[in-house]
Amino acid sequence: MTSAAAPGSPAPSPRHRPPAAADAPGRTTAPGPAPWKGWAAVCAVALGIFCLITSELLPVGLLTPIGGALQVSDGTAGLMVTVPGLVAALCAPLVTVGAGRRDRRLVLCVLIALTTAANLVAAFAPGFTVVLAARVLVGASLGGFWAIAGGLAVRLVPERHTGRATALIFGGVPTASVLGVPAGTLLGELGGWRAAFAAMAVLGAVTLAALILLLPPLPPTRHVAFAELPALVRENRGVRAGIAVTFLVVTGQFAAYTFVRPVLQDVSGIDPAHVSTLLLGYGVAGVAGNFLAGARDARRTLLVVSASLAVVLALMAAVPGAVAGTALLLAWGLAYGGVSVSLQSWMTTSAPRATEAASSLMVASFNLAIATGALLGGLAVDGISASAAPLGGSALMLLAAVTVLTATVRRPDAVGTPK
Repeated sequence: MTSAAAPGSPAPSPRHRPPAAADAPGRTTAPGPAPWKGWAAVCAVALGIFCLITSELLPVGLLTPIGGALQVSDGTAGLMVTVPGLVAALCAPLVTVGAGRRDRRLVLCVLIALTTAANLVAAFAPGFTVVLAARVLVGASLGGFWAIAGGLAVRLVPERHTGRATALIFGGVPTASVLGVPAGTLLGELGGWRAAFAAMAVLGAVTLAALILLLPPLPPTRHVAFAELPALVRENRGVRAGIAVTFLVVTGQFAAYTFVRPVLQDVSGIDPAHVSTLLLGYGVAGVAGNFLAGARDARRTLLVVSASLAVVLALMAAVPGAVAGTALLLAWGLAYGGVSVSLQSWMTTSAPRATEAASSLMVASFNLAIATGALLGGLAVDGISASAAPLGGSALMLLAAVTVLTATVRRPDAVGTPK
């Protein structure tokens, strides 16, 4: 890695690459005699991300049936996405700091167990209030798990493979859209929304078993103190820019995506029976976008993604017709698929010696944005029309593109915070 620049000197913006071994004190080298164990552990972490993101987004494809069954509007039902997003934003830094010297494998297992219990509670909830209470547990688990998992690739596989491993871990995000949300939507249509939550509880149990069996002991490399978090934001331009871009892109995304079903039905005129199939296509495109972004410059990728999404979401709101709606949905998935891995790369490269702290801030911003986007989208849908949600998302994506274009960062110093 390039040595630290002189104080006050600008440096290139973060590129998509994990920190080198020299940047990661306490790095645990992957087992030499059995490197497959490191990749198995990476897959277990990716499964955890998949389980959590699917749990968080499961209501997206089921807003209408859940709202009907529990007698709330689509906008109110959107709180099932808003609430876990807010809680995850709060818990990402809290869990990172609170984990202290505890083995990260134990922490990750506890968080997945909490998610499993939450989905089981939701499956048998007698009313909307109990469902929302269960969603609080999902948010707490998601925030902590993602913040810790974001920097694990460098500890599980050899240095030369960390880029691929990071993309694989964050492949759990778009794969949740490919398999999780569409499968949950389909299961909800066939067996009812409660069956979808019960299935997520089963997946959580499987994920917990995988983590117990496949993850090696992961003692913390360094303790994260609360005082480090505001200092990192205050003194590191790259981290500040990453937080801002994360918030704008993800708020825009979830203002629109939380209400993708009513948009597809009301604006594009798509038959409700075809929505789950189209969401599957969206997810496949998202997986492709994730791995395409995994080998590219983070800043350039985020600029292209945010600008493209500004156009696509505006067209989603304005252009009727099933063919146009389908094409735009696939383009949407391809563009957004590269967001998570690029944002993680931006933050990791901005603060290579404080990866857990930087990741927790990104996750906090990401999930606060999910909550904000879902809330704004719900207000737009209930107060104006379904097309207002993607229009608002388009405006936020444009702001994100401007932020990426104008962002300047400095190289971090030896402890991960610029002078």
